[in-house]
Amino acid sequence: MLRLHGELDLASVPLLQTELAAVELEGAPLVLLDLRDLQFMDSTGLRAILDAHERSQDRGQGFAVTRASDQVERLLKITRVSEHLRVIDSPDGELQTEPSE
Repeated sequence: MLRLHGELDLASVPLLQTELAAVELEGAPLVLLDLRDLQFMDSTGLRAILDAHERSQDRGQGFAVTRASDQVERLLKITRVSEHLRVIDSPDGELQTEPSE
């Protein structure tokens, strides 16, 4: 699980990419991005999440994100990205939304 907070944008995406490339994540059955403390995300951050989702699928891992701030939720909904990701209420919560097929 990676907890994101503050902003996910052009300046902070390289840090996320470094963390997502960590060897420990390669063997994990699930990659979970905790977005609850993420206040802002731009298109660069959105692309980074989509890339992470794709890499997880390529490795045969599950991938999920938690619900986020209103701004981030709105971006995920407008771009329809939330329709393709598993979204849970909290890291300990049960799966609330299944991705569309």
